[in-house]
Amino acid sequence: MVARTGQTAGAGAGAGTAATATAAAVKDLPAAKVWAFAVGQFGWALLSGIISNWLVYFYQPDAETIAQGQTVFVPQGLVILGIVTVVGGITAFARFFDAFVDPAVASLSDRSTSPRGRRIPFLKFAALPLAAVTVLVFWSPVNGTSWVNAAFLFVTVIGYYIALTFYCTPYNALIAELGHDSRQQLNISTAISFTWVVGTAVAYVAPVVWGAFVPALGRVNAIRLTFTIMAVAAFACMLVPVLAIDEREYVESKPTSESTAESLRQTFRDGEFRKFVCSDVVYWVAVTTFQTGLPFFVTSLLKLPEATTTVYFVLMTGISVLFYVPVNVLAVRVGKKRLLLSAFVIFTCAFAYAAALGSGVLGAVPAMAQGVVLSVAAAVPMAAFGILPQAIVANIADASSKVTGQDRQGMFYAARTFAMKMGQSVAMLLFTGVSTIGAASGSGAGYRVAAVCAAVLCGIGGVVFAFYDERKVTAVLER
Repeated sequence: MVARTGQTAGAGAGAGTAATATAAAVKDLPAAKVWAFAVGQFGWALLSGIISNWLVYFYQPDAETIAQGQTVFVPQGLVILGIVTVVGGITAFARFFDAFVDPAVASLSDRSTSPRGRRIPFLKFAALPLAAVTVLVFWSPVNGTSWVNAAFLFVTVIGYYIALTFYCTPYNALIAELGHDSRQQLNISTAISFTWVVGTAVAYVAPVVWGAFVPALGRVNAIRLTFTIMAVAAFACMLVPVLAIDEREYVESKPTSESTAESLRQTFRDGEFRKFVCSDVVYWVAVTTFQTGLPFFVTSLLKLPEATTTVYFVLMTGISVLFYVPVNVLAVRVGKKRLLLSAFVIFTCAFAYAAALGSGVLGAVPAMAQGVVLSVAAAVPMAAFGILPQAIVANIADASSKVTGQDRQGMFYAARTFAMKMGQSVAMLLFTGVSTIGAASGSGAGYRVAAVCAAVLCGIGGVVFAFYDERKVTAVLER
């Protein structure tokens, strides 16, 4: 166990505790507690997967799912400029609104003087509301198409994203704080990437679970019961890091002295962080468009049962996990930037391929095989994007702390989350809008357009990320 001596207060630190900080020894996080920390990621990834993968599928069903007994709960007509659907507008606005909550929560966490630490109390507070509101999102009060259901969806989706912010922003800040150097931060990022992808994979198993309940409960109630069971499991997992880790033993940090606005301004003054975030926004538009569309690619383009989505995602996840160790090792040898640029290229090709699913372009290739090819192609970049961005933000935040003397790790991750949610908001508008193209004819043309958009945007994100100067950040860390 390695001890680490506390730093003296740096430039810009306020008077009082920060200015008179005494040296304190903190420990490196043991492997067992790294995985205890990662279990929390499984919990919120499972809840996030439920919303990301199934909200649009549940509330904006296509002809196939309606035929299987899915109730249409909210009006389906186009409401704004003939482009934005009710569901798309609600989900996009909720993410856009919550993006502005992130900096406030980050500032609260960065400035916290709780005796239990700056982060863990937030995790404890947010776990139950996050699990509960995830279930409520799917519990429309009127059993039929109604604007009351639309209003209820609007409120619960906003509640979900706010609760998610209160858990995830402090949680992500701990990556930089529990990892005392770049290597430790990479290891923590690898562990939480594993639990994130498993949590997301479990969310994709939902059709298999609710399929077992449909004969007794009907489709809608079977889905609700499935998500309730998953939410209970997620809640228990989110409490694991709260119970297993004493933040004071492993984190050396001091509350910041900056206001929310000043902290956010100083965060975006970091040039390398700005390059990363600009790339990240575009990436999230692309990947959310693809992720939201995947169930529709399976049912509408490939004409396969909805449970096949689970098969593909489990396959994608399994192959991706096999690449976690190689990604971890190669990131040390060749650098995170090169690996992530390669992942951008592969993802761009995979998204473009998705646009051709079920078409004459792929000739006589069986539909099931087409989906398998897509799953395999997306697996490698999925591993890279699961691990490397979090580690890159940790590196940037750590370097900034060394230069400025302000431990604003929470704000760096909040800014990254802000970018993610802005990208997701645009993606929801994009997908729910273009997916209606050709809907009346059942051609699936809108889903192909969505896949092409994802490919183009992913390519743009890679070009922007190419300007990130990894050597500059590494030099600061080494000093």
